[in-house]
Amino acid sequence: MLWPLLALSLLPLSLAAKKSAHEQLVDLAAAGNGLIQLNEQTYDLLASPKRNWSAAVHFTALNPQRRCAPCKEFEPSFTAVAKAWANAPKEQRDKHFFATLDFDDGHAVFQKLGMSSAPGVHVYPPTEGPNASAKKAPFKYDFQHGFEAGPLAEQLSVHTPIPIPYKAPFDWARAGSIASLIPIITLIFRFIKPALQNRWVWAAGTIATSLIMTSGYMFTRIRDAPYSGPGGAWIASGYQNQYGQEVQVIAMVYGILAGSFLMLILVTPRQLSPTRQRTQVYLWTAVNFLVFSILVSLFRVKNPGYPFKLIL
Repeated sequence: MLWPLLALSLLPLSLAAKKSAHEQLVDLAAAGNGLIQLNEQTYDLLASPKRNWSAAVHFTALNPQRRCAPCKEFEPSFTAVAKAWANAPKEQRDKHFFATLDFDDGHAVFQKLGMSSAPGVHVYPPTEGPNASAKKAPFKYDFQHGFEAGPLAEQLSVHTPIPIPYKAPFDWARAGSIASLIPIITLIFRFIKPALQNRWVWAAGTIATSLIMTSGYMFTRIRDAPYSGPGGAWIASGYQNQYGQEVQVIAMVYGILAGSFLMLILVTPRQLSPTRQRTQVYLWTAVNFLVFSILVSLFRVKNPGYPFKLIL
């Protein structure tokens, strides 16, 4: 009677021993809610030279004694992406695994791979089967995209059978911040409402925007031009170059020119005194000539071959 009972008790162990490497990894992933916690032995199992699956391995060092602040910052993002992959259809989910190896659990692996810093993410492509990759070396995630889960899921989706079904969680903190601004904005609007309904305010804003845009503001923004040049130079030579300070000067020149024309057209004719009217004609005409002369001089700096000048 004892032998049959003993045989039945050993049956699960014999069945477990017959499990393939892939089946063991599937069980480990299910036990970790989509994320396998590796050690040196399970890493060798996951990164076996003969594998018909792919895997994304997160190398980290979460022990407080390691003092790895980036590891603590990146760990929630990788875990979130791994858990999102756990929601993929089983047929595709079992072809790719997410795993984490801490330095304290696999320092020999870190040494073998020549890794002297963390965190790091390596993606191991399949070496066998219909999806086998010609590249044997693992893909290394570039952290220039930051530690956020969204860019990580997007980059890793290139190496998974289907895109990772990751959705960013709702940002309650941001929503709360926006909601808290509503009463503040409402209060401010009560005070600035008269100004917003004033046509002269809109006219001034329109003129200022037109002057800035026609002076090259968008040109410098698109090209990310510096505010000034070497040695404090504020005007750049050539038609294809411009500094931020140059935009301000040109906008001021255009503004003075436009203002002088408006004074000649709208204000001067309304003067009742002939003497005052004549004085303003002379004044604003002189301003026109002088400012135009400055504008032509600036043009000659931009293009030394320009042969003409007005006054200066």
